[in-house]
Amino acid sequence: MATKTDLPRFELGQLFATPNALSRIPYEHVLAALMRHVTCDWGDVCKEDWEANDQSLIDGTRLLSVYKPADGEGFWIITEADRSLTIVLMPEDY
Repeated sequence: MATKTDLPRFELGQLFATPNALSRIPYEHVLAALMRHVTCDWGDVCKEDWEANDQSLIDGTRLLSVYKPADGEGFWIITEADRSLTIVLMPEDY
């Protein structure tokens, strides 16, 4: 597994969020999750998805993080394989 650091490990590209996510996730939760995502803390993904993300840092495939704030709804962050785009979305937006 990749070691989590406080330094960004990859480019986020352009940042987007679905309208649904923007209306339901507090800004501070989005910002905190983006910081976790870019430093390889993949949140609440299963072991297999965590390992797939770690491998993606080597082979350049898509990254998926799942965050479930204690005082909010769970949401996803996806960074595309070419690192040109990162989107914040609710699971049902996928």
